[in-house]
Amino acid sequence: MDPGAEAPRQREPIFQAPWPAMTLAVFILACFGLQLWLGADRTVTAWGFSPAGLANGKAATLVTAIFLHGGWGHVLANTAFILAFGAPVSRKMGTGPAGALAYLLFFLLCGVIGNLVFGALHPKEVEPLVGASGAGSGLMAAASLLLTPGRRLAPLFSRPVLVMAGAFLIGNVVIAFTGWAPGAGGAQVAWEAHLGGYAAGLILFAPTLLLLRRL
Repeated sequence: MDPGAEAPRQREPIFQAPWPAMTLAVFILACFGLQLWLGADRTVTAWGFSPAGLANGKAATLVTAIFLHGGWGHVLANTAFILAFGAPVSRKMGTGPAGALAYLLFFLLCGVIGNLVFGALHPKEVEPLVGASGAGSGLMAAASLLLTPGRRLAPLFSRPVLVMAGAFLIGNVVIAFTGWAPGAGGAQVAWEAHLGGYAAGLILFAPTLLLLRRL
């Protein structure tokens, strides 16, 4: 080979996200396809989360509502959001069986806490709440702790963490007053679940990594 010739470039993979993040995104899309097949409105009524339903024993909807969405714009926006912020979180947790399971449980726990925060603020609400926004917000919060060079997590009160949290808070204040969010269409946006999921992600990420011995 000519020493002066340019070395051939390695082909970059189309999808850079780790397989746990990709699998979760595909599963969310598949659940929406199943929702449409079964009947969107009927499925939301049966499996969407509402505080009134929780009071009547429908605890499973805390989880099932995460995988239901109000339309294609809603599910595509959430899936893109989850891929963007879930990829570095999944990479940090590891792509082995333990890391993949921890990633899924972390995602679900952030979503459940987000729904519970919404329920605590609206205890008599009967309109079903659906979407993975609260869980995705937890992934965004966790990703903000990775905005430092090296292997250490950023401190909770470091500048990058506070800047991202502040921007997220402002965005949700705008949603609270305008009722509009990307991909939501005409559906009500549960900004309370976003903030609850985000707080859960900030608090739970370090303990999760500690359990995985990846802190």
